[in-house]
Amino acid sequence: MGEGIPLNDQDRIPWLCKLHDILLRDVASGQHVVLACSALKKMYRDILTQGKDGAAPKCKESGREAKWAKIQLLVVHLSGSFEVISERLLKRQGHFMPPELLQSQFETLEPPAAPEKFIQISVNKNVSEIIATIMETLKMK
Repeated sequence: MGEGIPLNDQDRIPWLCKLHDILLRDVASGQHVVLACSALKKMYRDILTQGKDGAAPKCKESGREAKWAKIQLLVVHLSGSFEVISERLLKRQGHFMPPELLQSQFETLEPPAAPEKFIQISVNKNVSEIIATIMETLKMK
């Protein structure tokens, strides 16, 4: 991405498997975990919860089978128009993703839908409102 080339599934899957392994390890140890990433497709979100082949633990952490744990994922989908997000991206200093790749992100995006567990929050809200909405949703779970 830093070179202006959009990532494809083959680029993303090993990274998602590593994130799955971290989630599996931390959940198995009793931790509550917040993971921020752009899991743009349903398939990517499935890898985070179920591993690469749909049944944990297919991805491995450091070559060891991780202890089984149930990963319950609540997707927080921050939604916004191309124009708003583009404007914010242009203001970022030193970010790895060039603004020219934003269109490819929108083209790749598969917004979460039932039966996925998710909430959708507008990026037009301020950060404290977004955090409050997330925290309130987590209290209800």
